Amino acid sequence: MTREVDVAILGAGSAGLFAMSQVKRQTDNYVLINGGELGTTCARVGCMPSKVLIQVAEDFHRKSIFEREGIDGAEELSVDIPAAMEHVQDLRDVFVDRTLGVTDELDETHLIDGYAKFISNDTVEVNGEQIKAKSIIIATGSTPVVPAAWQDFADAIVSTDDFFELEDLPASMAVIGLGSIGLEIGQSLHRLGVKVVGVDQLETIAKLEDDKVNELAVTVIGREFPLWLGQPATLEKVDDGIQVTAGDNQQVVEKVLASLGRKPNLENLNLQATDIRLDGNGIPLFDPLTMQVGDLPIYIAGDVNADRPLLHEAGHEGRVAGYNAVHHPVEKFKRKIPLAITFCDPNIATAGAQLSELNESDIAIGEIQFAPVGRALIMGKNRGLLRLYVQKSDGLLVGACMCCVKAENLAHLISWSIQNGMSVFDMLKMPFYHPVIEEALQAALYNVLPKLDIKHDLVELERI
Repeated sequence: MTREVDVAILGAGSAGLFAMSQVKRQTDNYVLINGGELGTTCARVGCMPSKVLIQVAEDFHRKSIFEREGIDGAEELSVDIPAAMEHVQDLRDVFVDRTLGVTDELDETHLIDGYAKFISNDTVEVNGEQIKAKSIIIATGSTPVVPAAWQDFADAIVSTDDFFELEDLPASMAVIGLGSIGLEIGQSLHRLGVKVVGVDQLETIAKLEDDKVNELAVTVIGREFPLWLGQPATLEKVDDGIQVTAGDNQQVVEKVLASLGRKPNLENLNLQATDIRLDGNGIPLFDPLTMQVGDLPIYIAGDVNADRPLLHEAGHEGRVAGYNAVHHPVEKFKRKIPLAITFCDPNIATAGAQLSELNESDIAIGEIQFAPVGRALIMGKNRGLLRLYVQKSDGLLVGACMCCVKAENLAHLISWSIQNGMSVFDMLKMPFYHPVIEEALQAALYNVLPKLDIKHDLVELERI
């Protein structure tokens, strides 16, 4: 016997839950199918527990500046690692419980614990039951990448999903992969007393495209712990741990953090039973403005589509997929301006278009070094660089890249300005208090003015 529903949602992570919030507005005849533990990637193993760890590490690291501020006793401070990890896990559980509040309200008619696979374009099977749906939303998330060759010493490999279950930290650790999570955890481990080495086969960290920002980021963070860039890592089991080799660099460590990115959870969905077309990476071809897969009654949202694997993007995609799953014809929705933040110290952030997307002959770059920024100097965090990408012809702000204190805040201001179509001249008419980090943005805006084709007098003033 086949059960019929209006919508079947595969996956109860962020994208799936946001999709469900839209579906419920139109119909009660839906089902949410989830295999494995409930609770979003962000809450359980991603954004939230990592920020708790970062905060603990940053609070402890702050003692390094006490002497210059006239505060005695820094050398007497210590950190209880098991207690710190318990704190991380306690807060992690709070964040997970908040997401579980949504699914706790669902009865067995609406929530099925199991792994679904496609039988056809409109039917999935789970736990031996077939469910036919007018629309199906794929929101099955992603899984950390761990090379098969590393399975021979799996007991020494910690994935980003496993890390926040640790009750204690190793004496030494290699972080392989220096994207956002690798940098964040690597720096935090170093600040908590772990001997860390970071490795990435790229010459860049945090996916930075701006060479100047990348150079500063590598220099500043590399002063805390070694960064081996530009060579792939090889691992070998030795008597006292794992020997990590990258180019001419070699070190033996207790554990290895595999931070090599995440792969979409698609392989067990039996997509070959459908008419879904895949791209060269095996990802379903879909319209990012509707989230529809081809012209099928199938939608895909969140990390599983490998487009913008960030929580706020998963939320947006889930809402769009959920809306279109219960409205016909489907509608297109504008994407938000790209925004990405790595919460290392100093923060690394990008907003809007990046250099690979721009014709550099059409843009002017405004920049500011943070050395003279008063508020940053007071905080003892004045190593930084902010670069703005501005259209020469009209002064329109189109993108930014930065490595600096409070980049998490600056990037939001900049992305909001870009999304609202603001020019350099519009932004300079806004109030800038003193002394604040935002004055660095003001300085970068002034820096770009003489490089533009268009000139304005009295840029700070608005005539009545």
